[in-house]
Amino acid sequence: MIQCKRVYEAPSAEDGYRVLVDRLWPRGMKKEDLRCDEWCKALSPSSELRKAFHGEVIDFTTFSERYRAELQANAAEGQRLALIAQQQTLTLVYGAKNTQQNHALVLAAWLKSLTR
Repeated sequence: MIQCKRVYEAPSAEDGYRVLVDRLWPRGMKKEDLRCDEWCKALSPSSELRKAFHGEVIDFTTFSERYRAELQANAAEGQRLALIAQQQTLTLVYGAKNTQQNHALVLAAWLKSLTR
């Protein structure tokens, strides 16, 4: 199972293996306060893509398409996380305010597609 959760939400026992998937450390979060098993920068959007989306230069659909293309370049890292998700709950932790349109949701869908 793969789920997404904001870094500012309290961790729970049901989270399983927690992975921070942001390129930048979440604002206002102390390292000792964020319980995560790893920080996977390799599967986060490029700075250029992230800035284009947050600057509203591109919409979420375009962002998602470009981000999926970037993810293909790190397929081995994706396979590693997808394998973890097959063995236990994988929680992708992110800092974005928007819980409906963010890179963690795109990443979760992509990881799920690798296990089919």
